[in-house]
Amino acid sequence: MSANHSIAKQRLCAVLTRIETACRAAGRHPDSVRLLAVSKAQPAQAIRTLAGLGQRAFGENYVQEALAKERELADLRLEWHLIGPLQSNKARLAAAHFDWLHSLDRSKLLPALSEGREGRPPLNVLIQVNVDREPSKHGVAPEAIGGLAEAVVRHRGLRLRGLMTIPAPLDLDHRRRAFAALAELFERLRRDHPEIDTLSMGMSDDFEAAIAEGANLIRIGTALFGSRPVRRHAAEADTESLH
Repeated sequence: MSANHSIAKQRLCAVLTRIETACRAAGRHPDSVRLLAVSKAQPAQAIRTLAGLGQRAFGENYVQEALAKERELADLRLEWHLIGPLQSNKARLAAAHFDWLHSLDRSKLLPALSEGREGRPPLNVLIQVNVDREPSKHGVAPEAIGGLAEAVVRHRGLRLRGLMTIPAPLDLDHRRRAFAALAELFERLRRDHPEIDTLSMGMSDDFEAAIAEGANLIRIGTALFGSRPVRRHAAEADTESLH
């Protein structure tokens, strides 16, 4: 066993233990929470190592970077999630290559996403919500969720799955309140869309609080891979670095 494999195994086991502990504390079964490994800026070999330990779902921020990894790791048949902001001119390409989109924040993207998914199973879509209403952050305002959800379900090839948020990087109490707010918004949305089932919130330093408030998909990068390497592609600035 290589040193890298051993370290990856230790990190994965530590995260899974934290998930189990948080679920037990919240009165939930550990299997109720899915782990998404955030692999942005990580080399393909690091993904391959973690996949060899049983992790199948990986999250990327940038379309072109992800496509290169997808090609290199095609033999593994992994599940790919786009978790970063999506540019309009890359929507069709993203829909053709990803299994999930976590960051839908405007209806303008929907026609291209639908067209890009033609001939394939539906693209799983989460609406990103700007719970804290930060002017510099992506995501829709809470009151805009319903309208965007209705637009999603009208497009062929898209499947509305739920909501995602990245709270302001303030103290843990603030983030937990943001998680609670998104959980309430999720339940409201489910009254009109009972088919939704995914609440994506929580990262390496706060996912226990997210689980306590109902998260069932957590996005973990640093706790699994260690410190993120310096990006080689300056053209795609890293706008979210807390996963």
